[in-house]
Amino acid sequence: MKFILSALLLSALLVAPVANANEAVLAGGCFWCMESDFEKLDGVTRVISGFTGGTTPNPTYNGDHKGHYEAVKITYDESKVSYRQILDHYWVNIDPFDARGQFCDKGPSYLSAIFVANDQERAIAEETKNAIQAQFPKQTVVTPILNASTFYPIKGDEIGHQDFYKKSPVRYKLYRWNCGRDKRLEEIWGDRATGKS
Repeated sequence: MKFILSALLLSALLVAPVANANEAVLAGGCFWCMESDFEKLDGVTRVISGFTGGTTPNPTYNGDHKGHYEAVKITYDESKVSYRQILDHYWVNIDPFDARGQFCDKGPSYLSAIFVANDQERAIAEETKNAIQAQFPKQTVVTPILNASTFYPIKGDEIGHQDFYKKSPVRYKLYRWNCGRDKRLEEIWGDRATGKS
């Protein structure tokens, strides 16, 4: 009996941190970079690369992902970081004015987007988008705010895309530099650009 009670208590303790966990799904071009940028943010506990926004079931990187965005699902502890702070970090890690993709990656799957799960998230997303638009009145913020849909994590033989920046740091940094991501972020955001690696 003591063993069962101890096991129940231990499992409750292990599950307890999830009580403050929330999720955000964001598209910002290459999910390698989005994953890297968000894993640096205090309060973020997990970032998963995948696809969302399309109708094709079980999209894959090398196969059919038509209509889907490359995106990340961010799990965060709301006692340490708010949804608004997640979005503030998001904006300074994307080019919100590029209607063709992000940085060197062009095409529908590389477009930026915020996927909201409820009215509260939508209101916060709209407030932050409006604030960015007010900062740049001569440009148009093209990042849409969309209803959340099924998120498909990278899996199978494509799992190498998850944690790519950790698994292949030299290749990742070379890609990021060649893509001009950090250069463009600094052009837009100046000292607020946080995507520097």
